Amino acid sequence: MPGRAVRGSETGKPIMAALDLLGRRGALRIVWELREGRVLTFRALQAAAELPPGTLNTRLSELRAAGIVAAEGGYGLSPRGAELIVALWPLMAWSEAWASDLGEGVG
Repeated sequence: MPGRAVRGSETGKPIMAALDLLGRRGALRIVWELREGRVLTFRALQAAAELPPGTLNTRLSELRAAGIVAAEGGYGLSPRGAELIVALWPLMAWSEAWASDLGEGVG
């Protein structure tokens, strides 16, 4: 959480806390699977994210505590989570251009 020491940052600056949270195994995949307003059950999300139940449960707890995922009739993005998707689009565009420049193509 912001304000607390996280991996790679003793200060817990918000950007470092966000990168720490999203860098955890499966966290970004969960967010990605819930994009576009999708609401999934635990089992459907487990299959989509290809995560073991224990890991998925831990990540969902972390993402819910961070206000990114909501659990109402299944798991979906909160308004803050939807804002995260919007914030990630420029990074996705950058990464596609980067891959193209390296000759790796986009896929």
